[in-house]
Amino acid sequence: MRKSYDGLSALVKTRLEEDPLSGQLFVFLNRKCTQCKVLYFDRSGYCIWSKRLEQGQFHANAGETIKQALELTDLKLILEGIDTRSIRQYKRYRKK
Repeated sequence: MRKSYDGLSALVKTRLEEDPLSGQLFVFLNRKCTQCKVLYFDRSGYCIWSKRLEQGQFHANAGETIKQALELTDLKLILEGIDTRSIRQYKRYRKK
């Protein structure tokens, strides 16, 4: 987790094949799942939000995938330490 603004935005472009200027949140976890960085662009520049756990791990339902879409609720659960794999989510109406 040594990468900062330029390194993370380059990862978004090359590995994720997304536009880092889109305003989306891009979440990165280290291999041990003890550190998390969130990169986003807000009209005037890049922002990074970072969190390092003193105990435990983040429980993300990523598996082997490099890229996964998350709802804001899923991100909140991961940051709070709730294992999203053990939660049953019921279908809700979502306007597309």
